[in-house]
Amino acid sequence: MDYVRPNEVVDSIADAGAKKAKLPASKILVKGALSGAFLGYATTLAFTASTQTGYDIIGAAIFPAGFVLILLLNLELVTGSFAMLPIAKLRGKTTIPLVLRNFSWAFLGNLIGSVFYALLFSIYITKFGHVSDSLLIQKIISVAESKTLDYQGYGSDGMIVLFVKALLCNWMVTLGAVMAFTSKATIGKIVAMWLPVFIFFAQGFEHAVVNMFVIPAAMMVGADISFGDWWLWNQIPVTIGNFLSGFLFTGLALHYVTKEKSVLEHFEIKKKAS
Repeated sequence: MDYVRPNEVVDSIADAGAKKAKLPASKILVKGALSGAFLGYATTLAFTASTQTGYDIIGAAIFPAGFVLILLLNLELVTGSFAMLPIAKLRGKTTIPLVLRNFSWAFLGNLIGSVFYALLFSIYITKFGHVSDSLLIQKIISVAESKTLDYQGYGSDGMIVLFVKALLCNWMVTLGAVMAFTSKATIGKIVAMWLPVFIFFAQGFEHAVVNMFVIPAAMMVGADISFGDWWLWNQIPVTIGNFLSGFLFTGLALHYVTKEKSVLEHFEIKKKAS
C-alpha cells in the first residue's frame, strides 16, 4: 500500500517546508516564476475548455493539471507555502525570518512568471494586436472584471465577499498540497491533489496566483481595469485571505491534530489509567 498516514504526512510536510525555507533566493525566484507561468497555462486551458463547451465545470475539471506540474516538480507556489512553511516553523524546523523570506521571493517569482505568460498569451490571443474580440478574450475580460470591478461596486460589502472567497480558496489549495504527500505513487499523488483544487476552481473562489495572470492578461487585451483596481480590489486582500486560511485552517489545524503528545501528557494519561 502506498497510502501515507496523516501523522507521517505532516512530518514530511515539515521537512519539505524546512528545505524550502533554506533555498537560495535565486532558486525560489526561478521556481516561483515557473509556477506562475504553469498556473497561467492551466487557467487558459480551463478558459478554452469553458468557451469551447459552454460549461465552466469542464474547465474546472482540467485546471488542476497546472497544479500537478508544480507539485510534482517541487516548484514554489506561495499559496501552498502559506501552509507548508508554518508547519515547519511550528515543528521547530525553521525560523520566522526564513519563512518570510521564502514567502517574499516566491510571491515575486509567481508574479513575474504570471505576468510574463500573460504577455505572451495576449500576443497570441490578439494576433499581436490585430484581433480585439473573440470568445476567449471576452471570457478573460469578464472574469477579470468580476474579480475587481464587481467587488468595487458593492463597496465594503464587496471587500468582505472578496476576502471570504480568498479564505475558502486557499483552504482547498493548501489541502491539495497536503494531499500530494498522502501517497508515495505518482498517480496517487495526482489523484489526491486533483480533488481539492477542482473544488476551489469550480466555485470561482479567489486565488492570488491565478489572479496574477487573469487580471493583467485582461488589462493587456482591453479590460477597463486600472492598476489600483487590480491591487486594492483583489491582489492585496486576496493574498492576505489566502495566507490566513492556509496558515490557520490547514497548517495550524493539521499540526495540532497530528502532533505527538508531550512526555508530561503521556505520563499523566498513564497515571490516570493506573
